[in-house]
Amino acid sequence: MTLSEFMNEVARKADTGKTQINAAETRRVLSEAFILLSKMKSADATNVIAKGIASGAKKKAK
Repeated sequence: MTLSEFMNEVARKADTGKTQINAAETRRVLSEAFILLSKMKSADATNVIAKGIASGAKKKAK
């Protein structure tokens, strides 16, 4: 999966009847998240990503 495909998939899942977030807004938020990650030490950024993946896995299991 490319970065663009990833962002598009996130945008599709984030835009619900409750949240109504469009693709441009989702891409902007993801872009800011990646900018913040790029400013972190690699170990810290990896830790944040690992925690996010673990959180997603818990939500998926429900």
